[in-house]
Amino acid sequence: MVTANNPQTQTAASDQAPALAAFDLKTYLADRQRQVEAALELAVPLTYPNTLHEAIRYSLLAGGKRLRPILCLASCELVGGTIAQAMPTACALEMIHTMSLIHDDLPAMDNDDYRRGRLTNHKVYGEAMAILAGDGLLAHAFAWVAQQTQNVPAERVVEVLGRLGQAAGIGGLVSGQVVDLESEGRSDVTLETLHYIHTHKTAALLEVSVVSGAILGGADRDTVQRLARYAQNIGLAFQIIDDILDITATQEELGKSIGKDIRAQKVTYPRLLGLEESQRQAQQLIDEAKAQLTDFSPAAQPLLALAEFITARKH
Repeated sequence: MVTANNPQTQTAASDQAPALAAFDLKTYLADRQRQVEAALELAVPLTYPNTLHEAIRYSLLAGGKRLRPILCLASCELVGGTIAQAMPTACALEMIHTMSLIHDDLPAMDNDDYRRGRLTNHKVYGEAMAILAGDGLLAHAFAWVAQQTQNVPAERVVEVLGRLGQAAGIGGLVSGQVVDLESEGRSDVTLETLHYIHTHKTAALLEVSVVSGAILGGADRDTVQRLARYAQNIGLAFQIIDDILDITATQEELGKSIGKDIRAQKVTYPRLLGLEESQRQAQQLIDEAKAQLTDFSPAAQPLLALAEFITARKH
């Protein structure tokens, strides 16, 4: 187990300080993405009924940053666990995330035509199949964790399953989406309401990604809490940058429709705070997130670099 005040961790940090400067995030991300893609390919084979599985694979295997599974793998390794221990949960996180994208793009939700640079699921397979593909991914995520996780004590797996359910259900994504829909077109939405939407809709899944990896790797409660605070901060920063990019990026950069928040009269951080203040708050959240990892270097370098990546990204 890893603790924040572990002298061995601190000694290792001082002994290996030069390694921090040499960390190559681009290579790290490419390597982890390849591993995640291979695992996802095995998790959703093309089988009967073909149309359903084609629709699932169309969205799940469409690429993307794979940020959530990579965060899960990184936090598990941070506390002494292995990629193999965390990979089923990493895949499940991407399944849940993809489900949320498929459903979010539906006409009844955000009504979007493009995702990850190509037509959204319902534009290719129809609304009914898109709904069923999302439903299938959500259920399959939990089954995959329960059936495929190995060399992890059962109580840790059960805790992870509970946290995944909380983040994906009425304690997380669903409630965030409901308040988001109810807030469209309203002029009286407060910063507190916006914060609620995105701590549930965006940050909740990023938080469970980091925390699940730590639990699977055997982290103690203090470490789990610190990593949760790290994840909460990067989760909100991620959404602020998303709001900024919806205004400043091109459709080619984002791989999805731009300006849709304005068209839907959604409340966003730039709308309430302005672009400059939104950017400042995103960077402050990243700084606060990184402060939670000061005692874990150099093992925390992937998580530190991923935090910086969130504010520097263009899509």
